[in-house]
Amino acid sequence: MIKKKNINKIFYIFIFSHLIIWTFIPSISNLNLPLDHIEALAWGSNLDWGFNKHPPFSAFAVELFYLMFGNNDWSYYLLSQIFVITSFFFVWKFSSEIFEDQKYSLLAVLILTGIFFYNFTTPEFNVNISQLPFWASCVYFFWKGINTNKKKYWVFFGIFSALGFLSKYLFIYLLAALFIYFIFHFKKFKKIYPNYLLSLIISLIMLVPHFIWLFDNNFVTIFYGLNRSGLSNFVFTDHLTNPLIFLIKQMIILLPFFAMIFFITKKGKIRISFKDKNTQFLLAINLIPFFLILITSIITGAKIRTMWMTPFYLFLGTFFLEIFRKNIELKKINKFLYSFLFLFILSPSLYLGVSVVDQTKRTDYPGKEISRLVQNKWNDNFVNEIKVVIGDEWSAGNLSYHLSSRPKWFNTLKDNSSTISKDQGVIYAGNPKVLKKICPGVFGEIRPIGYCMIGKR
Repeated sequence: MIKKKNINKIFYIFIFSHLIIWTFIPSISNLNLPLDHIEALAWGSNLDWGFNKHPPFSAFAVELFYLMFGNNDWSYYLLSQIFVITSFFFVWKFSSEIFEDQKYSLLAVLILTGIFFYNFTTPEFNVNISQLPFWASCVYFFWKGINTNKKKYWVFFGIFSALGFLSKYLFIYLLAALFIYFIFHFKKFKKIYPNYLLSLIISLIMLVPHFIWLFDNNFVTIFYGLNRSGLSNFVFTDHLTNPLIFLIKQMIILLPFFAMIFFITKKGKIRISFKDKNTQFLLAINLIPFFLILITSIITGAKIRTMWMTPFYLFLGTFFLEIFRKNIELKKINKFLYSFLFLFILSPSLYLGVSVVDQTKRTDYPGKEISRLVQNKWNDNFVNEIKVVIGDEWSAGNLSYHLSSRPKWFNTLKDNSSTISKDQGVIYAGNPKVLKKICPGVFGEIRPIGYCMIGKR
């Protein structure tokens, strides 16, 4: 049995162990950073208020780390884990508000080990991971705001709401759930309304630069999201099949989580008090976002990709521990702890095993070596530095990351031709057969990528 005085220690041991393990394992097993890392770094080399796929926050985050650590791969795995454990911290803080006994707060965090979004997929820093601390902190500060009405909590809620939305547009599902909850209790929250309005104003002000960018760029990120959800190739049966596939995948993903719940519950009737404010709020933050995205799929026929659900389950442990509280036997917690330790060790072990066995992954791409060869060929032909790389986020993005001059990345010359010249030092990366025919400079090929180099001799 866990002693009360040790609960805080166990929590911090857990989150720092998580950070160290999931920073170290991919650092030693991956030859190259994953795709989403490289994409964010490509965007970060040429910062703007939005990019062709997503809003800008993930790019700003990785570029900050590039300024601090350069092209050291381990630092970006560290960045990802900082985001993960920060979300765990806010889950812990919120759960401590819900439960009088902190043992439940600890369990609410440990049980997340049963959801692979919070272990196996965390090394790859992307827009899903970047949402996590803002999703968790928004829930916490909203809860503190409605219960204390202190202005500082609403200010924080407004700031983190904007940062969450700037991470990924799907963050709107959480904000919609909190808004519905607020409207449902509007009579009770009349005194809170001015501060809630203040938080919305803060968010909107922070989002103005991105909205301007969206208008100026023909809503490119919106159309990308629609294409990713399959709406560009829509058929009528998608209204049924896509939501059904989505539900089946979620059930499979959550099986280890529910197994861990099963280990700490005894038989008996489950009583849910819908009048209880804690239960109402937990229902709102867990079920409303889930049902809203499910309804979106049903109405539009959109394909909901599995990884999009990454932040949606952060408070699922808190929810089930609350509704099962009377059926939980803390004295018989050994099975839960064994399952936690098993999954805690299994996940990084499987990750390491897959990395060793499977040699065809993007993380086996020799990005550093290719960049070295490209740099050598450039030095043999030109006297100036490489300042611009043009091509897709993977091949050109790897060059932008690995080359010491940290060239800016452009997907295409379409809107940037007036700003690029040979005096700047330009490399096109792409299909070698196409580039060889049209290259106006020095052509090179490092399979499967071709390079066209234009510089000052």
